[in-house]
Amino acid sequence: MIGRLVCLLIYLSITLGFAQDKKQYNILRQSESAKIDGDLSDSVWENPDVATDFVQFSPNLELAATPDRRTEVKLYYNDAGVFLSAKLYDDPSKIMSQFTTRDNFGQADFFALILNPNNDAQNDTQFFVFSSGTQADALSSPSIGQDFGWNAVWDSAVQKTDFGWQLEMKIPYRALRFPKTDIQTWGIQFKRHFRRERSDYAWNPIDRTKGYEGLYHGQLVGLKNLEPPLRLNLYPFTTGIVNTVGNQTSTDFKLGMDMKYGITDNLTLDATLIPDFSQARFDNVVLNLGPFEQTFDEQRQFFTEGVDLFTKGNLFFSRRVGSAPTGTVDLEENEIVENKPSEVGLINAIKMSGRLKSGLGVGVFNAVTESTTAAVLDTLQNSRKEVEVEPLSNYNIMVVDQQFNKNSSVSLINTNVTRSGDFRNANVTGALFNLINKSNSYQLSGDFKMSHINQGKEEKTGFSSRLRLAKISDNFQFSLTHDYADKKYDINDLGLIFRNNYNNFTGRASYRIFEPTEKFQSYSIRFFSRYSQLASPQTYTGLTLFSEFVATTPKLDTYGFDFKIEPGKQFDYFEPRVDERFFITENQTRVGGFISTNYNRTFAINLRARTETFFEEGRESYSYEFRIRPRVRFNDFFLMEYNFNYDQRINDRGFSTFVEGEPIFGERDRQILVNSISANYNFNPFHGLNLQLRHYWDTVLYDEFMYNLNPNGRLSENKNLPKSELASNPDINFSTWNLDLNYSWQFAPGSFLTALYRNQLFTNTTEAQNNFETTFTNLFQQDIQHTVSIRLQYFFDVNMVKSVFTSKKS
Repeated sequence: MIGRLVCLLIYLSITLGFAQDKKQYNILRQSESAKIDGDLSDSVWENPDVATDFVQFSPNLELAATPDRRTEVKLYYNDAGVFLSAKLYDDPSKIMSQFTTRDNFGQADFFALILNPNNDAQNDTQFFVFSSGTQADALSSPSIGQDFGWNAVWDSAVQKTDFGWQLEMKIPYRALRFPKTDIQTWGIQFKRHFRRERSDYAWNPIDRTKGYEGLYHGQLVGLKNLEPPLRLNLYPFTTGIVNTVGNQTSTDFKLGMDMKYGITDNLTLDATLIPDFSQARFDNVVLNLGPFEQTFDEQRQFFTEGVDLFTKGNLFFSRRVGSAPTGTVDLEENEIVENKPSEVGLINAIKMSGRLKSGLGVGVFNAVTESTTAAVLDTLQNSRKEVEVEPLSNYNIMVVDQQFNKNSSVSLINTNVTRSGDFRNANVTGALFNLINKSNSYQLSGDFKMSHINQGKEEKTGFSSRLRLAKISDNFQFSLTHDYADKKYDINDLGLIFRNNYNNFTGRASYRIFEPTEKFQSYSIRFFSRYSQLASPQTYTGLTLFSEFVATTPKLDTYGFDFKIEPGKQFDYFEPRVDERFFITENQTRVGGFISTNYNRTFAINLRARTETFFEEGRESYSYEFRIRPRVRFNDFFLMEYNFNYDQRINDRGFSTFVEGEPIFGERDRQILVNSISANYNFNPFHGLNLQLRHYWDTVLYDEFMYNLNPNGRLSENKNLPKSELASNPDINFSTWNLDLNYSWQFAPGSFLTALYRNQLFTNTTEAQNNFETTFTNLFQQDIQHTVSIRLQYFFDVNMVKSVFTSKKS
């Protein structure tokens, strides 16, 4: 079956071609460099050709720009880089120009330059300039979408005019990857966005109905005798930290450096020599009652920037590096763990990645974490000892990815975690493919992965696979997917998988419009179904059906509805926390909807609500949730947003504890209340203030008597087991508070001064009956952890030294 599908796709790739007339821009070489100030009166802008005649691709297709909103772009190049100027015609009174931090789009018009030096239609470098002067940049490809975690150092400036606005850009060659050849042709695209109506225009027409946008780039010709520069960029930094908890105060001072080095024209080495992640924001902690681990997004810049190759196959979850120790502490009688670190220190990390002109991508990642010990106290002898809970460890990834046909790729990736001593070691290898026919209408993708774990004499080898066939063009699209993982498949030493032992079949279908109608600017209808079973034994576990409708009105208000049902009996083999035991639920049904008003308005609001219930004999369980998120944009400098979330679950049932090895369930009422505020004040594109404040309150109150889980998956109330006789009270009152106040100033390209104030509180008790006021008062009776840190980072390009000596010599 698989072989026939591959043959079919290869046949379609050969017989169905994708062709488009591409515009060309003939770029001139000029010796002088324009002053990047947004003033286009420099003589260097007199001779270059003009790129114009932009065409709308969203919300309408192939709608030519009218003269009053035309765009005129000019480019030239020299030894310093590629220079661009643009005149963007518009009614000055209608231009939106909210000031935001870097990479934050906000409510502002923008212009984008997209370059693809390999001209392969798959690997773009994108540079955005907003009407406010803010910059954004990203790497983009079909496999990862847009990666705004990537940052380059380049120059831009804007000016408002009586005809609209205008800008200048300078893209130094250090921000690009290109081969050293005498004559080069790059892929190029210019895009323009009008925020007030969310319309997008492109220089070379784009067909949104099929294919990645890179297929629709024009060509940049005339580049000759380019010399790739020495790409050695240093980011030295210093950080001062003050921590206060109660009456105890500690200080720390750090010096370190990050580095980028171009090993070849297309391969770059990134290294953090003395890591410092003291200014990463707090994680949004929640109470986790489920059988799977709680995870958080990565907030350390080194692990978010330029990781596109390493995410192949979803085998890399960067929070594993420096996470909690993996080892346990075997205690003797009268011993207690006095202190066990929640994190492991990172000694250093490097990553090398790039893509050759042939389309071959290569990536190597390596990180080393330090040995970590826990303090154990002997309560009788009053003596202490250190027990190693995480040894010196090495985390490594190697990946190769070959792209071809401007839309397809095959990849091989290996991840490895080696821990010294008798600790656990892990190795995972994956082979992946993504094949798309030349007309960009059908896709066949999949992967095959194998994991191997060893710890002492214990070893296990697991297997996983995925195969997907999809129609990916035009209004109607669909996909069929098969996912499989056996019981021994485990990637959690460097990757992330919540569960294994599955054999699932999934179908998706959708319909969407690409042209506005009288009532809708856009809408989509989506259907999803999944038939689930265990891999071993091949036992049915459940069926999920889901449908959703999402629409945007001509006034740019968006709303949607969704419906989900799990019909019949569903067999949960994970909630009991015991192998081969299962918990049955029936006919779980959920209905929800949302409204999001146009963010262009001074006041906008998001409303979301859902209700869920079980149509199950002998069970009256339901839940409802609603979220309100109003936001006020007071002016182009100041934005404030409030988020209120209320979640009530009545007669919820789930695992509580073990009694003599048997899983004990409980019926419980759960209430979750979340209040958060964010406020941003940006003085200009280069410095601003940001406030993030969050309070999370979660209570779980169990009924008086607990439940036994019977062998048939049903629960029976145990009148002889009140919750008061459990080893510990299962009721929970969980409350957290955290605040981040951040000031950032970019005082030079790539150079930042950042000041951060943080505080945090946390309580976790069994007093679930306490009300909000009592809980909040008790929370602030704890010792608050106050943290103040100031970080200074400077960007240094080694070529700056070269240019200084060159100018002195001349």
